[in-house]
Amino acid sequence: MPQTSKRWYLATIALSLAAGLLATGLPASSSRDGDDHLVPIHRAHLCITKGAIEEAAGSRMEVNVPEMRAVVAYPTEQVAEAKLTYLGPTSKDKPLGSGEIRRQFGLKLRAQNGCNLVYAMWRIEPKLELVVSVKQNPGMSTHAQCGTHGYHNIKPARASAVPRLKEGEDHSLRARMTGSNLHVFIDGRTVWEGDVGSKVLAFDGPVGVRTDNGRFKFELLAVEAAGHGKDTPCHATDEDE
Repeated sequence: MPQTSKRWYLATIALSLAAGLLATGLPASSSRDGDDHLVPIHRAHLCITKGAIEEAAGSRMEVNVPEMRAVVAYPTEQVAEAKLTYLGPTSKDKPLGSGEIRRQFGLKLRAQNGCNLVYAMWRIEPKLELVVSVKQNPGMSTHAQCGTHGYHNIKPARASAVPRLKEGEDHSLRARMTGSNLHVFIDGRTVWEGDVGSKVLAFDGPVGVRTDNGRFKFELLAVEAAGHGKDTPCHATDEDE
């Protein structure tokens, strides 16, 4: 084969491979970083500490109450994903302890209890944003002890704009912690990346989910910790946050 034709042939193959990778929605250097091990968490394996969650088709669930809090009822790795559909506001709004009415959907990480955990919250109203916060109250475990104290919003090292949650649209929210480093993805794209501080390593717990003043259908996926035993006790009335 002439040298010019050979170069043209190799370039054509390279372009074809690149087009195939783009068709998958992943860049050539991207990987799933072990997320293929994520499995659906059914409602029976959630500890619902506030509000109510209804079963929907398959492993999907639905929430229609102003406040919902839940964690996986057994130890997990620090990675979680929610495939969600926003159904609109709840029929009644309930303000937060600060008095603000916030409409949001979020994931919990290292949720030791309602006083010590990490949040990655996709806020819809009053301001569209992705907020990461740490709630830390050493030595406390119940809402009666810590209330709404101990919250600290964390500034990202890198962040990008988040899409608006519109009624009826499907999206995914995924968060992964490695030590104190946190990455948050929406629809497979990084929207928040940073270090939440070494103090979070003082507590540990499973992943979970939280909603405020919004109705959602969602499927929660997580990775169970290696060698975990039976489900842990659910102290719903003690650990609300």
